[in-house]
Amino acid sequence: MSIFKPETKKQTGNEPAQAAVAAVLDAAILKRQAEQQKRDYLGASRWGETCERRLRYEYEHTPEDEGSGFSPEVLRIFDMGHDGEARMADYIRKAGFDLLTEKSDGHQFGFRAADGRLGGHIDGIIAGGPTITGVEYPLLWENKALNDRSWNDTKNKGVKASKPVYYAQMQVYCAYLDIPSGGMFTALNRDTGEVLVELVPFDALAAQEASDRAVRVIDASSPSDLSRIGKDRTDFRCKFCSFKGPCWGDVSTQAQPSQAIKATKPFWLK
Repeated sequence: MSIFKPETKKQTGNEPAQAAVAAVLDAAILKRQAEQQKRDYLGASRWGETCERRLRYEYEHTPEDEGSGFSPEVLRIFDMGHDGEARMADYIRKAGFDLLTEKSDGHQFGFRAADGRLGGHIDGIIAGGPTITGVEYPLLWENKALNDRSWNDTKNKGVKASKPVYYAQMQVYCAYLDIPSGGMFTALNRDTGEVLVELVPFDALAAQEASDRAVRVIDASSPSDLSRIGKDRTDFRCKFCSFKGPCWGDVSTQAQPSQAIKATKPFWLK
């Protein structure tokens, strides 16, 4: 007879009731997501996405493939990112930086172009601050809250290589809001509390490329007018796409170049 007894899972509380509560919480956040008003424009935060066909599906609000939407866990991660933005803004202001995150009417700074079909809203503008060698004001401010793996990848590779969509987003905002001094990217490590700061110079070419891509997307008659990023649906870049179903039923065509949109005036300085 063995003297070792097999370990059994200890019951903590009323497990069926606890699971039911968790399910209600999950259902509530999914309901909130479904009820959110859909954008009537292509947001600048997405212009760095290199698959133009995917962007067109997003712009048209094409229904996602079954089971491919954001899970409750991912939606809460997004919420943590939004919560972290307010916390980071407080840290920056307490350090002596003049951070502007809202206009006098309480709305975010942003822009609209192409008859309102393109637009975006920024985290903030650092209008001034401590005198630090190598820091020139004003600066666009972009903030993220990242897990440890993603945070370290960004630290080691830089925003441009590690987070190209974020990089393009920053360049677009600098161009459309006329901030030639570039931006300051901050990232809070959600696991360790470390803060990453990277000064990102303005890259006019990257801004132009992203703007041209956005114009091609909104000017297309349908997603099939735009090229896919992958050669077939097994391409790793297509593996996690939410639009594999409608995309691979289409016939791929190459996109035609389109004229870029001129940047708006820096109204935030007025």
